[in-house]
This record gives sequence, structure tokens and C-alpha cells, in this order.
Amino acid sequence: MNRLFLLALFAPVYLAALKIEQTPIEFGEIRVELTKEYIKSHYNLDVKDIKIVPKIIVVHHTAIDDYNSSLSRFTSQTLPTDRPDINNGGAVNVSAHFIVERDGTIHQLMPLDFMARHVIGLNYSSIGIENVGGQNSKDNLTSEQLASNIFLIKELKKQFKTIEYVIGHYEYRCFEADELWLEADRKYRTHKDDPSVRFMSELRANLSGFKGAPCTQGHK
Repeated sequence: MNRLFLLALFAPVYLAALKIEQTPIEFGEIRVELTKEYIKSHYNLDVKDIKIVPKIIVVHHTAIDDYNSSLSRFTSQTLPTDRPDINNGGAVNVSAHFIVERDGTIHQLMPLDFMARHVIGLNYSSIGIENVGGQNSKDNLTSEQLASNIFLIKELKKQFKTIEYVIGHYEYRCFEADELWLEADRKYRTHKDDPSVRFMSELRANLSGFKGAPCTQGHK
């Protein structure tokens, strides 16, 4: 049996048992102020708060196969020093709204109407879902994670009617000509291959009513 057939067979029972665990990361005054600085320097917006209106869901992998190690990447309010590819992007640490364990357990890390730093150019209109896995660029996200992403994305659409797009992180540059793209620094781009074309294809096969990235080929 292939993966999609198995998912279709068992998904109703599995999805009915799913819930979202609350696992808040530190998002205090320091992180809020640094996020406002990021918005000003990268998006040329002088904002009073970091509230967003979600229009895009961006699906990621953490590039680490262990949950605790993956989670630790997001817990500090300020940027760690082991990410030279994003160190020139500002002082606020990376973050995401959700992280999904390899067994499918879903954790909400932060308020859904707060901006997280998880994707260049689109943070101000997107919700980020991180999936534990993808170490050394392996295409190893699990069927349990797939089912959890399907469940979560459908729940988010119920909560936010404004959400139009579901994209993989590797597709983020497809939005560079779109009005949702806000990055002011033309040199600030990073290479992304997550969460894999295979995972996104399987995810989209189980979703409806969402737009994909506005280009025929994702930029990797």
C-alpha cells in the first residue's frame, strides 16, 4: 500500500484524536521590541505592535531530527550565533507558531496573531509550521507529521478566513513580485529546500481551497 492510501484509510480515526499542545516559548518584551525593529529595518514599517493578519501558511522542516534540539532553536529571544546565514537579518531569534514532532504531536509555541521570524519577506502575513526532521536535507518527514499538518492547516483555515496560500519554505521566493513580499534588502536571501517537494505534494493532495505559490516552479 502506498503512503497516500494508508493516510486516507486511517486519517479519520487519527485526526479525530489529534489536539494541539500548548508549549509556549519566551516571547516577552525583549523579543517583541526586537521584532518591531526587524519589521522597521526589513519591511520599512514603523509599527506599534507585532500583530499580523495571516494570509499564508509556510511549512518547514527544522533540519534536526530530534524534537528537543529542534525546539531549543526557538527558545532564546535573541539570535544564536551559529546561524551565519541569517545573522545579518537582525537580532531577534528565529521562531515559528507551531512545531510538529515526528510522532505527529503538535505544539503551539506562540500567539497566532504575533509575527514570527521564519521566512524571508513573508513573516508579516504568515503562520509558520516547523516539522522535526530533514537533517542533512533528508526527505524523512513522517506520515504522522503529514496527517498532523493536514489537521492543523484545516483548523487554521477555520480560525482565519484570511488565509489563502499554503506553501513550502523552498517556494518563498516565488512571492518576490507579489504585494505580500516586504523584504527591503535585495541581498538578503537564503537557500531553502524544506520541507521537500514530496511532502508538499502529499500535503496538497489532502487539502483543498488553498492557493499555491504564485509561480510555476519553486525556487530552492
